[in-house]
Amino acid sequence: MRRMEIPLVSVRGPAAQDLASRRPVLDRVPLVSTVTQPALRLSHLTVAVPGRVLVAGGDLQVAGGEVVVMLGRSGSGKTSLINVAAGIVRPRAGVVAVAGEEISSASGSARARHRLRHIGLVFQFAELLPELTVSENVALPLLLAGAARDDATVAAHVALDRVGLSGYGEQWPELVSGGEAQRAAIARAIAPGPALVLADEPTGALDEENSRAVGSLFREIAAATGCGILVGTHDPVIAAFADRTIRIEQARLVV
Repeated sequence: MRRMEIPLVSVRGPAAQDLASRRPVLDRVPLVSTVTQPALRLSHLTVAVPGRVLVAGGDLQVAGGEVVVMLGRSGSGKTSLINVAAGIVRPRAGVVAVAGEEISSASGSARARHRLRHIGLVFQFAELLPELTVSENVALPLLLAGAARDDATVAAHVALDRVGLSGYGEQWPELVSGGEAQRAAIARAIAPGPALVLADEPTGALDEENSRAVGSLFREIAAATGCGILVGTHDPVIAAFADRTIRIEQARLVV
C-alpha cells in the first residue's frame, strides 16, 4: 500500500493526557454552547436542480445539542438540502446561517473556510482515505483548517475515544468493519468541534444493529459537545433517536 505522507505525531498514554490537559481541542470547542444563535437556520429556502424545485420556501432551525432527523423518500431532496446547509452549493433563494454566520451569499472559498471551522459532514459511506490510518483520517480536517500537528493528533484520539474506537487509531481503514468505519467517519466530523454536524443517509450501508448504534451515538455527541445535528435519511430506525423529525413532501419542508 502506498503511504500518503501526513505530518502527524503519534501521541498516546501520559503524553496524550498531558497535551489534552494543556489544549483539549475537542472538549474546549462546543461552539453552540457559547453562542446565542442556532446551529443552523434556514429561512425562506428554495433548493432546486435543473428542471425541478426540490424545496420551496422552507424554514428550519436546529439548536445546539439537538438532533433533528429529516425524513423523505429517495430523490425527495434531502441530499440537496444538506449540501445547501453545508455551503457546498448555493440555494436558489433564501438564507442559510450556521452558528449565526450567514453563508448563502458568501463566495465559494469563504463557504469552504466556514465549513472547515464550523461544520462536520458524515456520508452514507465512510469515505476514509485508504492511504491513511484511522487516526490520520480523523485528524485530516483539523490539519486542513490549520491546526498544529500535536493538537490535531490529540483531537483525533479524543474523538475516536468518544465514538468507542479507542485503540483503533493505527488501524488501516480496510481492516475495520463497516460499522467501525462509519464511527470513524463520525469521529472525523466531530474532531474539530463543529457547531453543526450534517449527516446524509449515514446508516444507508449499515444493518439495523449498527444503525441503532449510530443513532445512539448522535444523541450522545449532541449532548456532550453541544453541536446541532441534522440527519437526512429514509431509515426509520435512526429517527427513533431524534429530538424531532421533519419531512420533505412535495417540495415542502414539513417541520
